[in-house]
Amino acid sequence: MLQKFASLRDSLTKTRNAVFGKVVTLLGQSEITPELWDELEALLIQADIGVNTTLELLDRLRSRASQAGITQAMLLRSALKAELRAMLGDAQPPDVGPGRPLTAILIVGVNGSGKTTSIAKLAAYYKRKKRSVMLAAADTFRAAAGEQLDIWAERVGVPIVGGQPGSDPGSVVFDAVQSAQARRADLLIADTAGRLHTQYNLMQELKKVRTVMAKALPGAPHETLLVIDATNGQNALTQAKQFKDAVHVTGVILTKLDGTAKGGIVFAIAHDIGLPVRFVGTGEHVEDWAEFDPGSFVDGLFD
Repeated sequence: MLQKFASLRDSLTKTRNAVFGKVVTLLGQSEITPELWDELEALLIQADIGVNTTLELLDRLRSRASQAGITQAMLLRSALKAELRAMLGDAQPPDVGPGRPLTAILIVGVNGSGKTTSIAKLAAYYKRKKRSVMLAAADTFRAAAGEQLDIWAERVGVPIVGGQPGSDPGSVVFDAVQSAQARRADLLIADTAGRLHTQYNLMQELKKVRTVMAKALPGAPHETLLVIDATNGQNALTQAKQFKDAVHVTGVILTKLDGTAKGGIVFAIAHDIGLPVRFVGTGEHVEDWAEFDPGSFVDGLFD
C-alpha cells in the first residue's frame, strides 16, 4: 500500500502544487465567508472537476458545514476530503486467475490517449502478479499499431496474436481467444482501433469486436476499459460518454496524470459519466502504474 500511495501521490505533484495547495491555503483562513465559497468554487473548476460536479460538491459541503455548525475555514478541509472521497466510490481491478477461467479485457480509446502503452503496463502489472497474459493486436486499421504492440509484447515478455494491416479485427480477437484458451492463459488483453473515418464507423467496429469476443468466449469481455488522457481534461468527457454508450465501458484507465495540473478530472469521470477509474498511469516507464485507490488519491491531492 505504501509503495502504491507514493507512486500515485508523486503523479499528483502538479495538481497539488498548482491547485489543491491553494485550496489548503484558502481553507487556512479564520472564518467561512461568501467570498471563500466563491474562491473555492473557482479553484475546484480550475482543477478540472467540472462545473456541474463542483456545484454539487459545494452544495454537499455547505450542508455538511451547516449541520455540523462549522464556522472555521480550517475545519472544512477534512469535510471537503470526505466529500471528494465519497464521490469516487470504490473501484476494484479485474480479478484474474489463478484457478479462474480465461478473463478477457477489451481496451478502447482514441489514438494518442496512451492506449498502447497502457496495454503494456497492464500486461506487466498482471505478470508481476504471476498471471499468464496474452495480447491481441486488433487495431488493424492503423499500420503502426500492431508493430508498436509487438515491440511492447517483446519487452514485457508476453505472447501476442495479430493480423495483417487492414484485416478483420474480429477475426484477430477470435483467434486470440482460441490461442489464449489453448495456452491456458489467465488473461487476454485486446487492443482496438482508436480512429476510423467517422466516429460512427469506429463505434460500429467496436461493437462488432465485442460481439465476436462474446461468441468466442461466453461472458466476454469481462471488462471494457476506456483509456483517457488526463491532460485533455473536460474535452475527454464527451469522448468517454460516446464510448460508454456504444460499447458498455466498465471502467477507466487514466493516463498522463503526472503531466497535468488538472487531476480533478477523476471526479468529473465519476460524477458526470458514472465510471470508476481502475488504473492510473503515473509516469513514462512500464512500472509507472498503479491501481486507483480513491483514499490515497484524495490524500495525495492535499498532502
